[in-house]
Amino acid sequence: MKPTQMLSMMSSTRNLIFILGDQLSPAVSSLEDADPGLDVILMCEVMEEASYVQHHKLKIALIFSAMRHFADELRNNGFDVRYTMLDDPDNSGSFAGELKRAVATVLPQRVVATEASEWRVLEAMNAWQSAIGLPVEIRTDSRFLCSKADFKTWSAGRRSLTMEYFYREMRRRTGLLMNGTDPEANRWNFDADNRKPAKPDLFRPKHKGFTPDEMTRDVLALVEKKFPKNMGSTSRFSFAVTRADAEKAADAFIRDFLPAFGETQDAMLTEEPFLNHALLSFYINIGLLDPLSLCRAAERAYFEGHAPIASVEGFIRQIIGWREYIRGIYWLAMPGYEQSNTFDAHRPLPDFFWTGDTEMVCLSTVITQTITHAYAHHIQRLMVVGNFSMLVGLDPHAVHEWYLAVYADAFEWVELPNVIGMSQFADGGFMASKPYAASGAYIARMSNYCETCRYDVTQKTGNNACPLNALYWDFLDRNAEQLSKNHRLAQTYSTWHRMDAEKKQAYRKSAAAFLQRLDDGAPV
Repeated sequence: MKPTQMLSMMSSTRNLIFILGDQLSPAVSSLEDADPGLDVILMCEVMEEASYVQHHKLKIALIFSAMRHFADELRNNGFDVRYTMLDDPDNSGSFAGELKRAVATVLPQRVVATEASEWRVLEAMNAWQSAIGLPVEIRTDSRFLCSKADFKTWSAGRRSLTMEYFYREMRRRTGLLMNGTDPEANRWNFDADNRKPAKPDLFRPKHKGFTPDEMTRDVLALVEKKFPKNMGSTSRFSFAVTRADAEKAADAFIRDFLPAFGETQDAMLTEEPFLNHALLSFYINIGLLDPLSLCRAAERAYFEGHAPIASVEGFIRQIIGWREYIRGIYWLAMPGYEQSNTFDAHRPLPDFFWTGDTEMVCLSTVITQTITHAYAHHIQRLMVVGNFSMLVGLDPHAVHEWYLAVYADAFEWVELPNVIGMSQFADGGFMASKPYAASGAYIARMSNYCETCRYDVTQKTGNNACPLNALYWDFLDRNAEQLSKNHRLAQTYSTWHRMDAEKKQAYRKSAAAFLQRLDDGAPV
């Protein structure tokens, strides 16, 4: 008889259930048949995960505090929870090391876990069984509405992976905003109604924040001590870290912000970083909120006359459409997707990505907001930081790692396709049908950033012109071989070809001058 077999015969513990930091839900599949009398739960804070990119302090604090509170929730339900804190002197620093330590003391018959959301971690999990010499059952993550297999089936044979068609399938599957087989109000998508600029509003409700309790304060002190050079400060920490508080935040969004969420969801204001956005992705992505329940609540708000269809449909589309679609793309394309670089872009990230110290108000505002809150909404991420990064040719892998590090809701499965596929078009069109490239005119239309900028958005070229104007045309010109045959850019390239040589040269000269200043580390 093997030693591991002898250990399992002596053990009174049936399962050692390993719960990761983004699986903080009693409905997670690893807990489906869990028995407090037979099973032990393992949770651990490890440096390997906390430092594989230089995460924002607020992100680390949110996850660790939410993990500790969830461990207490499980203990209150009668479970024996073995929890390793980051500063535990015996902490091995890795998931595998903590699993081995726990197996040696708990002596379980097997290990049960829900599949990791990130490819890198799942690959490590797949090696656990041979490492510990015990059976390891890795279960499907049932919190997502579309399995990896289902998405692969949906995508098979399609010429393009258009999110809209996937979204309609998800509407049919869930029944959300459906009237029999037809969409409610006879329209699938109200995105065209949701692109209005916003105005400052002193009477806009305030988003709900939460005062850190003693457990959270301990985490904040730990983060400041262990990660002193990471972005941000924990001094303004106000995230929900329990399921009950996350649900209060969700209720407040449905009541106060959902009615006006739709029409200004693409807008940007220097004075109001949050506008009517939900600020719930943090809690959905770590398991404190159930995405389908949240969508049902939004749907009820529509049917009860509290919120218009455009707002509710737009919110539901982000969750059952975009969120599920992005996850499907991630698992379809990995591994290797993170190295995509169709434009062969290699410029390093400017220093101001870590300080916000730039004269371009759009970038300064969004990056400073990110430093303060570990948050920026989707248009700020896509059309300000992402657009700039693509136009100047920043290394897409470096851009990916920056987004992964600085946003509190960023996990690789959701962040990587959004950056590599949508924001940087680095996958050459595997996901998006065209690059999301824009000149300064888009920023001026959707924000008030340009009003106080030292650059003039109405000027096309020269030292005082908005740099995005020349960079936009220079990007299209230097990448014409890859992009000129894209049917969605046909009119744009037609405009470029009609320009006289002098005007084209002025755009090229202005772009080259800006890029040189960027490379020299000069103020921009």
